[in-house]
Amino acid sequence: MLVGMLARSDARMGLRIGCAVVFSGQPHSTRMRQLALELASPPAPTLDNFVTGDNAEAVAALRTIAGGAAAERFIYLWGAPGSGRSHLLRGALHALAASGRGVRLYATGAAPVADDPATAVGVDDVERLDAQAQISLFNVFNGLKEAGGVLLVTGELPPARLPLRADLLTRLAWGLVYEVHALSDADRRAAVVDYAAARGFKLPDEVTDYLLVRVPRDLSSLRALVDTLDRMSLEQKRAVTVPLAREVLQLLQQNN
Repeated sequence: MLVGMLARSDARMGLRIGCAVVFSGQPHSTRMRQLALELASPPAPTLDNFVTGDNAEAVAALRTIAGGAAAERFIYLWGAPGSGRSHLLRGALHALAASGRGVRLYATGAAPVADDPATAVGVDDVERLDAQAQISLFNVFNGLKEAGGVLLVTGELPPARLPLRADLLTRLAWGLVYEVHALSDADRRAAVVDYAAARGFKLPDEVTDYLLVRVPRDLSSLRALVDTLDRMSLEQKRAVTVPLAREVLQLLQQNN
């Protein structure tokens, strides 16, 4: 196995950027598939890597809670799939954990535990909780309220339209409620181009256009693909082009 260094010129920035890569002697197609799968996972969501768009107020409220300065400790975030509400939930829990709180995330469909020792609890996709899980969340809310804890919940609809128990809906509406707005096409384009630039290369307009119409709307998926394209272009000494982007997407589709 040979470890080598590839360099790429970036005409816009006037820099040459080196990247260590490993050549394993594998067949080209096999190595491409392995590399695409290795790099296809989105980066961990944080408040810092969330592109705010029209959600400045919600992000500010979550940062305030994470910093321990908020008077309100219960937030409900709602929005369409791909709007970024799950990213915000996980990013806020990450920030709360960094501040020293014990955190717990109940992902889609997971039933909250009423006596959970965590002092910051997140529940994703609340509308998918069954009847017993809704009772558990009601009890979690009351327990956190008494203990000075934090509860962050996401859903697809505003509280009044959720198909949940009436007493739970009342609790969800007691705190701060924010609609999470998906990025506009212009904001998504700018965010992807800026992310590529931060990695040290210019994403061509035609590649950006190709990705934006073929990849899920969430920014994490787009960023993961940009990471993959960057690494593959370096390893194969190829420019980032539409044909390369097409190969990456085909490989990922074959393995899904």
